Amino acid sequence: MPVTVNKVTSQPNFGDIYSPIVDALSRVEDKIASLSDSRYSDMSEPLNHVISSIGKKVRPAVTILASRFNPNDGLTSETMAAAVELLHVATLIHDDTVDHSDMRRGRETVSSLFGRDEAVVLGDYVFAASATFVCDTGNIIVVRRFAETIMALSKGQMNELANTYNPEQNMEGYIDRIYNKTASLFATAAEAGAILSGAEEKTIDALRMYGVNLGIAFQLMDDILDIASSTEKTGKPVGNDILHGIITLPVLIYLKNNPSDQCIDQYFANSKDLDQLDGILNKISSKSVIDESLTVAFQYKDKAHKALELLPDIKERECLKNLLNYVFSDYH
Repeated sequence: MPVTVNKVTSQPNFGDIYSPIVDALSRVEDKIASLSDSRYSDMSEPLNHVISSIGKKVRPAVTILASRFNPNDGLTSETMAAAVELLHVATLIHDDTVDHSDMRRGRETVSSLFGRDEAVVLGDYVFAASATFVCDTGNIIVVRRFAETIMALSKGQMNELANTYNPEQNMEGYIDRIYNKTASLFATAAEAGAILSGAEEKTIDALRMYGVNLGIAFQLMDDILDIASSTEKTGKPVGNDILHGIITLPVLIYLKNNPSDQCIDQYFANSKDLDQLDGILNKISSKSVIDESLTVAFQYKDKAHKALELLPDIKERECLKNLLNYVFSDYH
């Protein structure tokens, strides 16, 4: 029997979510834009391409909001916010190159527009630029956490590559993978903002826990929408993950509930048979599978909410709550 999920009752917007930090985010954007003024003229065009396509700035917003629970001038947290966003951008450049992706958010990827070799070099440059911003914070704990995050991101990507077209995967391994590939950066964004503000340890711990669970929920919803949404909404083909042999939450749930169905094994054995893919998408996009997938995602949302309850009741806490709600707004 399908699980009925309590959906979000009102859809937040970024005007509300970012209202206390509009000026700070503007300064972060200026820091990032300064990279395109580089003396390395060959970098200017591809840099401008990726900088102009930066999305909703969720990760830098988390850093700045997390820095507001203790009085401070905000300068180092804004620098860290720029570093966090640049690290995210660098991972996208490399991911798109590895995945041979032609489009990202409805725009051509760096690799498709400028070439794969050029994309690798640009990604390396943006990685290095993000590291210089982190060093500018002057906080060795944050520098180390940032380095550990790069390791986690790489581990997550490598794990995904190593298990491509491998049907023998489980929920524990999947959650571990998406923690590394996605949630580790959200956790660092929140934790670093709190550390740089001089917050107490209990505040730092609560914000890191919020970041971890926000990040996992974020990726779970992305994986669900890959199956249950449309190309117009996601900016990529529906079923893109399974098309490329990547096992995600809806697939794991379908296989758990239908252990005798060999459809995934058969498709992975002959992934050029797109007729098989259509049949699989019909199965894993069923209401029962999506409802159960949403139930899992909402468990992580609840954990993030509980972490927020440990923080002072200020406007920034409400913004972090609204940001969490936004992740689920396609199912309100």
